[in-house]
Amino acid sequence: MPPLVSRRVFLLGTGVGASLMLTGCTVGTAKVLSTVGTLDFANPLGIPPLAPSTIASDGARLFQLTAEAGNSHFRPAAPTPTWGYNGAFLGPTLRARRGEKVRVAVHNALPDPTTVHWHGMQVPAVHDGGPHQVIAPGAQWIPEWTIDQPAATLWYHPHVHGKSEEQMTRGLTGMFIVDGDGPNQGLPTEYGVDDIPLIVQDRAFTDDGSFRVTSDTPTGLLGDTILINGSINPYLLVRTEAVRLRILNAATARVFNFGFSDNRTFSVVGTDGGLLPAPVPVERLMLSPGERAEIVVRFKAGERPVLQSLPQELGMSGELNIRAGGNDSLDLLQFRTAAKLAAVLSLPASLATPASLDLEEAARTRSFILKDMYINGKLMDMSRIDLTVRAGAVETWNVSNTDHLAHNFHLHGAQFRILDIDGVDPPPEFAGWKDTVFLPVRATARIEIKFSQYADPATPYMYHCHFIRHADMGMMGQFTTV
Repeated sequence: MPPLVSRRVFLLGTGVGASLMLTGCTVGTAKVLSTVGTLDFANPLGIPPLAPSTIASDGARLFQLTAEAGNSHFRPAAPTPTWGYNGAFLGPTLRARRGEKVRVAVHNALPDPTTVHWHGMQVPAVHDGGPHQVIAPGAQWIPEWTIDQPAATLWYHPHVHGKSEEQMTRGLTGMFIVDGDGPNQGLPTEYGVDDIPLIVQDRAFTDDGSFRVTSDTPTGLLGDTILINGSINPYLLVRTEAVRLRILNAATARVFNFGFSDNRTFSVVGTDGGLLPAPVPVERLMLSPGERAEIVVRFKAGERPVLQSLPQELGMSGELNIRAGGNDSLDLLQFRTAAKLAAVLSLPASLATPASLDLEEAARTRSFILKDMYINGKLMDMSRIDLTVRAGAVETWNVSNTDHLAHNFHLHGAQFRILDIDGVDPPPEFAGWKDTVFLPVRATARIEIKFSQYADPATPYMYHCHFIRHADMGMMGQFTTV
């Protein structure tokens, strides 16, 4: 197993019979959850629609988003009050191409203030959608920027300080796909057919059918029901020999360790910031909240494999690991392949140009300690700028988790490469551009960051733990680019 994932080991066996009922094994006060073999996969996987757009007089691609309240039917007993963009739950997939100018008119029809953060997108700080760009009820916010980054799977979500976990849990999440400015890289590209978005979340329901929106574990809100694109117990019809899955861990606290029920190998072709230099074959792929990966899976006619999340080691003590869901085994999505599949060529040997991943020597090194909801001993203060960086600079940041809880680290307005974790090179599936890195207990990540060219000494970007409850509690800092 690659060194980086040595802490992410597959702890428990998964040989659970198909007739197994929903189980919960209690250890101390913690409970291990297994849904393996218990789901009926009765519902077709919903595919978020592509957001319509128009071309403005200045050539900008214009999208319209309305954050609104509604009701969603996840269970037959009662509707669930939810929030969404342009609908009751989740939002449409925005899609634009590198080099395009994008403008998004965001209207807030909710009863509460909200924001829309473009996670992974390199935008001017004033259009980033962080806690400083609050949209009051009834108000409209119109950010705009020119896309200048590689093809990637990005997303958008609220970033209201102290309220992000609640608003994301109610349903405010959507995907943003950036297409490259060059030729197709030989990957599946037909959205909803062989190029499938997977927005993976967990939820807990109350007796009246509502979502529970208050955290109940040290890492945040954990649910016993999995939603993929808002679908419960979903299946996907497969009609091609290979399918590209754009996986987004949109949970606020749960770490997913993706694999298949038959332990098949699949190829990782991209992570947070875009395509890898070459496909990387793996059997397991662990993503913490906010991380994304693009994978290509090959199928045979007439089979029904299941995408699962399998146990993982988060570096915490035994009971804390259980309470954070680290020992859970979850069935997620069943694939139902047709009797005859359309042929698909093998993956190309190379994807992204290796030179595009090169960075010049870092101009500065900084260190960050994550402990007790603090970063370097400080809680988030909206009026305090913690550091200043030069626009376009390259810096090395050493980020250490000295806490007894798992964390991860997300950076706005920039992409980075993982140089090493605890002095060990990352495995190839995590060697591309990233904006979020997972940090088990006592782990230190050394990352080399390329900051955007946007300079704004008055408006900060954020860096924070993307376990959303931790960020809400103040595990966040601010920096400006000058």
